Amino acid sequence: MEKKEKKKKKPIVLEELKPEEKIKYEIAGELGLLDRVLKEGWGALSAQETGRIGGLVTRRKKEQQ
Repeated sequence: MEKKEKKKKKPIVLEELKPEEKIKYEIAGELGLLDRVLKEGWGALSAQETGRIGGLVTRRKKEQQ
């Protein structure tokens, strides 16, 4: 079997993100999870943590409308 090559992660620049993505990172920072997301990626979070972020993103989007 062939070995899969790991994808090289490019650094995340918060200023270059789309507004929808920026909200996710802002909320992750407020919850104290941003360092882990930047270091290990979104997959490092538990389902509970990502669900919390998703719920807060939804709430913020509704408030903005």
